[in-house]
Amino acid sequence: QVQLVESGGGLVQPGGSLRLSCAASGSILSINGMGWYRQAPGKQRESVAIISSVGSTNYADSVKGRFTISRDNAKNMVYLQMNGLKPEDTAVYYCKAYGVKVLGALGRYDYWGQGTQVTVSS
Repeated sequence: QVQLVESGGGLVQPGGSLRLSCAASGSILSINGMGWYRQAPGKQRESVAIISSVGSTNYADSVKGRFTISRDNAKNMVYLQMNGLKPEDTAVYYCKAYGVKVLGALGRYDYWGQGTQVTVSS
């Protein structure tokens, strides 16, 4: 019914940059919040950055000043600009849409993307 597809991951050297994109599709009427999470091997999934429908943002301390989250409400897309990448940023990055209102459905629901791999290595 609702699908989130991430793109933009890959291999980058330390200090490099990547831009992740996430497109939400389906019979979407509105989305409250959108965010990026990551999960490294052997670790729990953690929140990286979240953006509200009006543009308020929240970042994990580990990425403040290096990552920037943005969204295009008209296109139901969210982006993550990652600069100054470090080896510890290596993880699978997941997109999440919070409080999605879908045509014909009661209530709001959350959805996850399938993830995109980011590897920071020399």
